[in-house]
Amino acid sequence: MKDKKTPQANKIDQHLVNNDQKVMTTNDGVPIYDNNNTLKAGERGPSLQQDHIYFDKLMHFDRERIPERVVHARGSGAHGTFEATADMSAYTTAAFLKKGTVTPLFTRFSTVAGFKGSTDLARDVRGFSVKFYTEEGNYDLVGNNIPVFFIQDAMNFPDVIHAVKPEPNNEMPQAASAHDTFWDFISLMPEAAHMTMWVMSDRAIPRSLRMIEGFGVHTFKFINAEGKATFVKFHWKPKLGVHAVAWNEAQKISGFDSDFHRRDLWEAIENGDFPQWDLGVQLIPEEDEMKFSFDLLDPTKIVPEELVPVQIIGTMTLNRNPENFFAETEQVAFDPGRVVPGIDFSDDPLLQGRVFSYMDTQNYRLGGPNFHELPINRPINGKHNNQKDGFARMDVLKGEVSYFPNSKAEGCPYHAMLKGETGYQSHKQPIDAAKVRARSDSFADHFTQARLFFHSQSEEEQEHIISALSFELSKVNDENIRRRELAILNQIDSTLAKKVGDNLGLVPPKELDSLTLKFARQNHPNYPITPKKPEVEKSEALRMKVEEGKGNIKTRKVAFLLDDGVSRASVDSMRMALEAEGAQAVLIASHVGKIKFKEGGEEQIQHSYLTDASVCYDAFYTPEGESVSKLAENPDYLQFINEAYRHCKAIAFAKGAEELAAKSFIKKDKGIIFESEDNLTSDFIQVMKRHRIWEREKLRKVPA
Repeated sequence: MKDKKTPQANKIDQHLVNNDQKVMTTNDGVPIYDNNNTLKAGERGPSLQQDHIYFDKLMHFDRERIPERVVHARGSGAHGTFEATADMSAYTTAAFLKKGTVTPLFTRFSTVAGFKGSTDLARDVRGFSVKFYTEEGNYDLVGNNIPVFFIQDAMNFPDVIHAVKPEPNNEMPQAASAHDTFWDFISLMPEAAHMTMWVMSDRAIPRSLRMIEGFGVHTFKFINAEGKATFVKFHWKPKLGVHAVAWNEAQKISGFDSDFHRRDLWEAIENGDFPQWDLGVQLIPEEDEMKFSFDLLDPTKIVPEELVPVQIIGTMTLNRNPENFFAETEQVAFDPGRVVPGIDFSDDPLLQGRVFSYMDTQNYRLGGPNFHELPINRPINGKHNNQKDGFARMDVLKGEVSYFPNSKAEGCPYHAMLKGETGYQSHKQPIDAAKVRARSDSFADHFTQARLFFHSQSEEEQEHIISALSFELSKVNDENIRRRELAILNQIDSTLAKKVGDNLGLVPPKELDSLTLKFARQNHPNYPITPKKPEVEKSEALRMKVEEGKGNIKTRKVAFLLDDGVSRASVDSMRMALEAEGAQAVLIASHVGKIKFKEGGEEQIQHSYLTDASVCYDAFYTPEGESVSKLAENPDYLQFINEAYRHCKAIAFAKGAEELAAKSFIKKDKGIIFESEDNLTSDFIQVMKRHRIWEREKLRKVPA
């Protein structure tokens, strides 16, 4: 049959490549022996600069998107300050950590997988990066709201991102991991099991960026004045607590307001409700590096807080929104390699790779080597070196010297050491190792901490993980991938695996798939290796559920559902009580504009049942008044309270409005407050402090 393709199509066909049964090669056609491990000085040693295979792979990856970030493309940022509140001089010389020091900063939050125009409410990791403008130069603490990562070695970073991004043949789905390529990769990487638990938990669908924890992920080093090193893990603890939305709720918020998190952060700062986080550290003496059942250099592991408590050393306050989103939030350039004296890197192989990759990405994305001259990236103490050229050069460096050493400029700018001044010095770490492309067997325990995370969750949170895994894997078309992942879940917890398997109509295999074992043994030839006994079986710090008598309602949005003829007294008494606790009352009616009160008078409102949705609010109150009869006939009002009930939120009714509950499927429980039966304001506030009435899920089978 004659080929009917166009000449252009035939030209394209000349470049089609089939990878079937082909050995993996570099871009120059050189066969690759190991595509999982960077070249290191010893199995646990630092990565080597001569690893041309890794550089070739990462430099290609860093240039794959124009011009938005390859990862963390969708972000929101704000200016603020950090005040050091503890004396850290015994551990680090970092000037910004001296007690009482106040340092300006810029923080950027982001999702990882989606493009710049994707929704804020995707199930995803949240980036949490802070640029400190210290007197010793810029320090970037580049982290996430999850303390571990999917992979152990930077060589696999392009692979995990390629797997979670939209599939290359059809560019679907956007900002979602629920598809074949992601779970194909994950099911072949047992090391991803721990982070998979985190991403399938409520941590991946936060209520607000102001209510997420932040983590440095990697183990770093503090260096003191004597040159002694102390391993350190960084933690950001939000003052408002850690809270999430329900999955069903997240999907609906994405439709109603895909900028939900961005808007929430912006409005909080504009309203003077400045978000705050405490910075905490876990400190491990250098001599205790091998003390634990896990490896400190393994980025898929945490240090349980029961083993090493978190010490609070300062507080961050975000108090100013950007003036220009592009110039600041979009052009801010983070790099884990931007460290200051007193802070250094560990030999974590993922961190070692990021130190190269982030700088390389910023050089490419921001048009050249002078991205540090953009206002948002400039150090407050200035920069002084002999670099004069390059794309987008803004500084005009005087003089004829562009080299060092020199005499024509009197040796300036000079090395700090030449005049006895303090400069950045790396930790003097002794190394005696063979040059290898391999991985330490101390990295081979992939399930103990995944099990720790799952067992540490409340019953409700465990059910949410089961629902999330069931949702994600039901979107996978290849049953072999589903079975492989069920086998991994079975290594974590058999009940977890069975419940997910039941939802998929599959019996979880007891043993890991042969293909999974094949790939695992490329890193650890004797895999599986018997893990050491864990020091901790459960950790309270890993659960999010708020217990009775704890929590607060600061900045929570409470929807007041009303119409013309509502009682002003009923509105104002509740509004005053909520605002005294720091919450916000938002009036919603059948129309925007002026609402008329029963007692006379009017109030201008900006929200209606047409423009807003219950998923965008934390709690609900229906005041009394002539408005009640109108609401009884309003299906949009009934939709509000029914959906709020399904999403386990607190709902209060004034005495004259209680009859409206009978027109819905609401059943009285501790989260439903009737003025005739309860103390209207105080009971409503107390139940709001719980964040959700999760036990309602069991009774109503509310979607997670």
